[in-house]
Amino acid sequence: MRTVRATAAAVTAVMGAGAAAVAAGRFASNAALKATPGAGLPTEPRLTVHAVTEDRITLTRDLATLRPGTYGLVGDAGHAVVGRVLTGAPHPPDTVVRRLERVTHGPPDAGDTVRLTPNLHVGDPGTALGLDFTDVDVLGELGPLPAWFVPGARDTWIIAVHGLGSTRELALNLTGFLHRHRFPVLALAYRGDPGAPRPRDGLNHLGETEWRDVDAAIRHAVRFGARRVVLHGWSTGATMALRTAAYSGLQDRVSGLVLDSPVLDWEATLRALAAARHTPRALLPLAVRAAQGRTGLHGDHAGGSVEPAPPTVPTLIFHGPGDTVAPWESSRRLAARRPDLVSLHTVGHAPHGAMWNADPAAYEEALRRFLTPLM
Repeated sequence: MRTVRATAAAVTAVMGAGAAAVAAGRFASNAALKATPGAGLPTEPRLTVHAVTEDRITLTRDLATLRPGTYGLVGDAGHAVVGRVLTGAPHPPDTVVRRLERVTHGPPDAGDTVRLTPNLHVGDPGTALGLDFTDVDVLGELGPLPAWFVPGARDTWIIAVHGLGSTRELALNLTGFLHRHRFPVLALAYRGDPGAPRPRDGLNHLGETEWRDVDAAIRHAVRFGARRVVLHGWSTGATMALRTAAYSGLQDRVSGLVLDSPVLDWEATLRALAAARHTPRALLPLAVRAAQGRTGLHGDHAGGSVEPAPPTVPTLIFHGPGDTVAPWESSRRLAARRPDLVSLHTVGHAPHGAMWNADPAAYEEALRRFLTPLM
């Protein structure tokens, strides 16, 4: 009897440990599969505001606050825009002073907890940029998808697709530039976004199913006058762009791709996001298996994570080694596979999805050169 009881206790303990491991794996996988649009990613640190003047803000010293470029600054009460680091400004050694470009709403105060974001604008193309635009509904397979349409004189449309932790407001960073060059812009909200249909399982599939919403956006663009489209995607939006160009029934209308911080290895991205939530290293493989089990990600491939096939249209990739969410090496390999079609614009010291923020002028010039022959 003692042996039976001991065996039963051991089996119960193993089953309990197994259940706990499964639960831990599911929780860890939520960092990517349930990333809240607009909430940012766990890889971005929380910072403290130490002081604020009319044109300067002092923040906690961190690798994030030392980055070059221009970023949004988000707190519980508001949004502002910060510019370059002011190296000559006096400050305590554990802080960094940056230029305070503008306050959108809710001025930051000393003691506030904030984070940096790629989004410089809040609102829509009208309220944020003063541009004429139309709210449109794109008919997707799950229902109507809200989108902003900013008209332009050209018959090549730009379809802008945001990625993890962001919303279509991210496209506003480039909408003014594209409008000045007379491109019509369609900024899409896809399944799971505010105002868009919720996916049946409530999960983000890292582009594996969401690409069909981009396909719907192409159909909408063609219906309303586009002869060609360029897909511009950030993060998993870049993954969607790649898959759409490969599988869409209207792939012949896709004349180019712009991929910013593309997620080309979903396992590496999921591990990075889970680790940023302080998931123990030993549980990271469980997070990957949980994600695959919950979504079927690349379930038809024996090796698990598989990088996508190289594009067959001109492609510009913005990416750099500072991205801790989507490995830069994957972009380098993709570019090396089709050097005749794919150009890699390397951006240093920029976080995931923020390649424009690090040097807007250089980004826009590279984009202008790329788009010119596609007009």
